[in-house]
Amino acid sequence: MIKYIIKRVLMLIPVLLGISLLIFTVMNISSGDPARALLSDYASQEDVDKLREEMGLNDPFLEQYGRYIWNALHGDLGTSYQSGQPVVQLIAQRYPTTIKLALGSILLSIIFGIPIGILSAVKQYSLIDNASMLLSMLLTSTPSFWLGLMLLIVFSLTLHWLPATQALGTPTIKHFILPWITLNCMTFALLIRMSRSTMLEVIRQDYIRTAKAKGATDRRVTFKHALRNALLPIVTVIGTQLSVQLGGSVVVESVFALNGIGTMAINGIKAKDTPVVMAAIMFIAIVGGIINLLVDIGYVFIDPRLKSQFFKGKKKEKAKNAEQKQLPSST
Repeated sequence: MIKYIIKRVLMLIPVLLGISLLIFTVMNISSGDPARALLSDYASQEDVDKLREEMGLNDPFLEQYGRYIWNALHGDLGTSYQSGQPVVQLIAQRYPTTIKLALGSILLSIIFGIPIGILSAVKQYSLIDNASMLLSMLLTSTPSFWLGLMLLIVFSLTLHWLPATQALGTPTIKHFILPWITLNCMTFALLIRMSRSTMLEVIRQDYIRTAKAKGATDRRVTFKHALRNALLPIVTVIGTQLSVQLGGSVVVESVFALNGIGTMAINGIKAKDTPVVMAAIMFIAIVGGIINLLVDIGYVFIDPRLKSQFFKGKKKEKAKNAEQKQLPSST
């Protein structure tokens, strides 16, 4: 297991380098001048050129990129062009909001999406099944930014039940309810459809019919035999969607004015604040890579077949090592 984890972490390194190079290139060739934005439109060209030289913006592209990577490896992600604060400090201030937003949204999807999908599969072609499929199609085709604006109009501006935007200081759970629902809709619909399709495939297997023939109750067959074997694709979707929601939080945070990583990235793009944009996107990429690794590790504990193969391979490796240690003494 440790070797597998190390291998996956090493595979993540070239992916992160590729993402960093792509984002750095896009920020470098995009229109706008950070030095001009910092000084104002009325500053002289001489002052702008002097500031560009101090910021290292006149250096060759590869030199700028190499310097950024070298500093990042030493824990220095640069300083924001706008605020003058270290980017590490900005990330530390804002990442809890983004993590809470993504985790709360995926938790809502799991609590409601999986049971509805299972019930839809068990009651195939019933009113519940048709209603759940209609709901999933509607949510899949609904843009998140439009849904967020509609929720704001109804529950904040009309009914005054929930706050529209984040107040000063730390956001409370009330500030997350509408963003959770907005970010959750796509994953919720996907989990309903995935749970239904995988459960339909599993409950038609021979061992399910055998369990029913032996007198097992429907609840035991559904949750003990069928659900566990249907969990692998569902867990894959959950892990993938959690990574997607970290990136999708950019739109939702902008709609609800939450001070998270997404809002920081949007503001950085507008001001061409390269250190801020790089740090925000790299943070999302790293967290996404960790989530995918945890999902792969979770497969071993969810599926007994994978678990037995893993421990069987481990026992063979130990036996082989023991034989190699005994060879010199026998000769």
